[in-house]
Amino acid sequence: MEKKKSIRLPSFFEAILPIITMVLLMVYVFVFAKKEVDGKLEAVYDGAHMPLICGIVVACIVGIICGHSFKDMLSGMIARINTTLDAILILLTVGLLISSFMMSGTIPALIYYGLELLNPKLFLPIGCIITALVGMACGSSWTATATIGIAFMTIGQGLGINPSITAGMVISGAYIGDKFSPLSDTTNLAAGVSKTGLFDHVTAMISTTGPVFIISLILYTILGLRANVVNYDPTIAEGIKTSLENNFNLNPLVLLPILIIVLVCVLRIEGLAGVMISVVVGIIFSQIFQETKSLAEIFEVLHYGPEIETGNAFVDAALAKGGMNNQMWTVNLILLAVSFGGALEKSGVVEKLFAHLKEKINSVGGLVLTTMATSIFCDATMCDQFLGIGVPAPLYEDKYDEMGLSRNFLSRTLEDAGTLWAVMFPWTACGAYQMKTLGVNPLYYFPFAFVNLLSPIYALLTAYLKRNIFWADGSYTNIFGKTKMKKKAHAPKEVEEYANAQLYKLRKEGKVPNIS
Repeated sequence: MEKKKSIRLPSFFEAILPIITMVLLMVYVFVFAKKEVDGKLEAVYDGAHMPLICGIVVACIVGIICGHSFKDMLSGMIARINTTLDAILILLTVGLLISSFMMSGTIPALIYYGLELLNPKLFLPIGCIITALVGMACGSSWTATATIGIAFMTIGQGLGINPSITAGMVISGAYIGDKFSPLSDTTNLAAGVSKTGLFDHVTAMISTTGPVFIISLILYTILGLRANVVNYDPTIAEGIKTSLENNFNLNPLVLLPILIIVLVCVLRIEGLAGVMISVVVGIIFSQIFQETKSLAEIFEVLHYGPEIETGNAFVDAALAKGGMNNQMWTVNLILLAVSFGGALEKSGVVEKLFAHLKEKINSVGGLVLTTMATSIFCDATMCDQFLGIGVPAPLYEDKYDEMGLSRNFLSRTLEDAGTLWAVMFPWTACGAYQMKTLGVNPLYYFPFAFVNLLSPIYALLTAYLKRNIFWADGSYTNIFGKTKMKKKAHAPKEVEEYANAQLYKLRKEGKVPNIS
C-alpha cells in the first residue's frame, strides 16, 4: 500500500519566503533596474508580471516541501482563477467599450465640455468631478489619469498650484469614477472573489466613497480658493479643445452613451451584458456622428484600439486608449496575481500568517479593521491591488458569514483598502504607474488624494460605531443607526442560508440591531 505523504503548515520563514522573494524583485524592478536614455534614467522593465511568476514558483516549492503535490498547487491556483473569470471577460469587453466611446466621440466630448467648465479658482473641485466622470465612463482609473489627468497636471502647473495637490486631486477623481463604474477591473474582481453581484458591490461602495467624495470636494474647494492663480495660462486647455474640435463632431448628443452606463446600473443588468449593450450603442453613435467606418475597420479599432493623430501631444496621448488587445497586460497581471494568491493559500502560507487573527475578532469593526489591514499588507508586500483584494477574500469570507454580514459588505471592505490604498506605495504596480504618468511620487500626492486617504478611515469609523453595515438578509444599518430593509445582495445559496441563520441567532441574542 502506498504511504500517503503528510501535509504540514510551513514554518514562519517558509511562509514569508515567497512574499520576500516577490517584494525584493518588485523593489529591484521599480527602483533599481534603470538605464540611461538620452540623459534620463528609464526603467529597463516596468511590469509586475515577472516578479509575480518568481513568487509563484517559490510558493509552489514551499507547498511541495510541506507535503503538497504540484497538482495540488496547480488546483489551488486554478480555483482562484475561476473566481475571477467573470471579471476577466468583462475587462476584455471594457477594452471594446473604450474603443467604441472613442469612435463615437463620447470620451473626447466629455474632455472638451469638461475643460469648458474650468474655472481657475474652482479648478481643483471641478477637475476632480471631470476626472471622476472620465473614470466612470472608461471604467479605469489608469485611463482617467493618463487622459484628462495629464492635461490637468499641465493646467495646474500653469495655475501655480503645487503638483502634489493637483496629482492628489486627479487620483481622487480617477478612483471615485473607477469605484462607481461597473466597468472597472477591480470592481469586478472584488465582486467576483466575494461571490456577490456586481451591482450589489457598486451599491455598497457608494455608501463609503459617496460621502467621502463630498468631503473631498469641500476640501478641494477650500484649497482652490486659497490658491494663487495669477499665473493662469488658458492656452493649454484651449489647445486641447481646438484639437478635439478639429477631429471630432462634438455635438452634445454624443454624450448620450454615458447615460446608457447609468441606465445599466439602475436596471442592474448583468455586468457583461451591460458592457456589450454600451459597446453597441457606442458603435451606432460613431456611425451617425463621426466618420463612417466599414465593418472591418470597426473590428480593427475594437480589437487594437483607435489610432488618432491630432498634432496635439496631450490629445494624442489621451485618445490612444482602448481595444481588447490593450487589456491583455492587465488580464495577464490579474491571472498571475490571483494565481500567486492561490499558491499562497494552497501551500498554507496564508493560514500560517493570518489564520489566528480571525480567532480574536469579536465585532464588525474588528473584522473590518483586520480585513483592511490584511489588504494593505498585501498591497505593500505583494505589490499589487489585485492581491490586496484576492488574498484576504477567501481568508475572511467565512467570518463575514458567521457574523451575519452580506457578501457585498466584504467586497466593499476589500476595495476601501485594497484598491484605494494600493496607489499609496511607489513600488506597487498602481503606485509606479501613477508616478510615471503624473510625474509625482505617491508619497507626496497621497496626503492630497482625499478620496483614497479618507475612504478606509470613514468605513472603519462607521463600522466601529455600528453604522453603515450591510446584513445578509438585505437589511442595512444606515449612518444614523437605523436598520432598514433593502435589496438582498447576491451570494451562493449555502452561504446565504448559513449567514441568515447566524444573523437570526445574533438578533435573538440582541447582538445585532433589529429592523426598524
